[in-house]
Amino acid sequence: DDGGDTIPPLNEANEKEFSIPGILLSTILLLDYITSLVKMKVFLFGAAALFLPGALSFSSTLFQEVPTLQKTAPSKHDGIDIELPDFDELFDRIRRSSPLAEQVISGSGQRGFAHIDEKSGSPDLPWKTLESNKRRVVHKIEKIDNFQGRPAPLLRFRSSLDGPCHGPLFAKYIMDLKEREKWDVQIDDVYEAYPINDLDSANIAMQFGKYGDCSRLGIGYCRTKANLGIAPREQLTMCGIQDFQDGSSIIWGTEMEDWHNHLLPEGKRFPRAKSHLFCTTLRPTGENTFDVEYVLQLESGGNLPVWLTTPVIIDSVKKMFSTCKSCFSGECGSLDLYLAEKAEEEKSLLAYNPSLLITP
Repeated sequence: DDGGDTIPPLNEANEKEFSIPGILLSTILLLDYITSLVKMKVFLFGAAALFLPGALSFSSTLFQEVPTLQKTAPSKHDGIDIELPDFDELFDRIRRSSPLAEQVISGSGQRGFAHIDEKSGSPDLPWKTLESNKRRVVHKIEKIDNFQGRPAPLLRFRSSLDGPCHGPLFAKYIMDLKEREKWDVQIDDVYEAYPINDLDSANIAMQFGKYGDCSRLGIGYCRTKANLGIAPREQLTMCGIQDFQDGSSIIWGTEMEDWHNHLLPEGKRFPRAKSHLFCTTLRPTGENTFDVEYVLQLESGGNLPVWLTTPVIIDSVKKMFSTCKSCFSGECGSLDLYLAEKAEEEKSLLAYNPSLLITP
């Protein structure tokens, strides 16, 4: 059975804290054992999906299977090149699914959800509101069912937090093992397997600042723990972080294709889950406040129906935001540690090999 759930990778401590995004559905593993009880419902659900009119989707592919059409860049591992996605297509998907990301990339002087016109979004993306309550940490949750012809919905979460707006710090709660373990008990292994060798090559491929300054890019691997006899799940995902001059950040990720499977680690293979689209946009709204929009389409694999898995994903995302809320307000010590590390990194950056886009 290919069923299961997986999480986007996180970083190993010895791998510079970067890895794969997405939100982990590990708790879905706890539900897998009841599959036999819902097989008939699963069959009916899948059959019904075949007759849904006009499945919504994006038009182009991100990666090219034909080697002569691929754009590649060397990784930090000798002899290993990584295929770069079509960045125009990738960020078009992000802009269409995340109004906050569109606000950031377009260079709008407006800041945050308060300045988003909900009626001006992509008319071909009919979002359905699941929750809306300004008093909650995650104050709005929306979805689009059967997006791109897949059973997994496209989900969108919004939150407004206190604290300094630092995208790389937020990314730690998705990508760093130590921080991830604060809210995710199911993570087993996560690390950046193939970091790009030269970030300048990524920024060149992104047309010199068209989508901000790429401060991190690589291919990461993630594996969840076995649970109740259910095998672990794994992912292979490219992800990156874009920084903008106004303090905004976009953390993004997308699953690698089957022709990239040679990049998986040696050893036993596990059922695969796929993050078809992942992005987290942070936008400062004041001196010590910021808005966050988190978009995710995670296909857990197997034959569990989405009406069973979607609530688990939503609950997982809420737990992540609750952890980020307390840590960004300075309650857990991670903020002070991050700021100290950032100060040291900035000293090193000025002394050696700065990015093309932040060179004075």
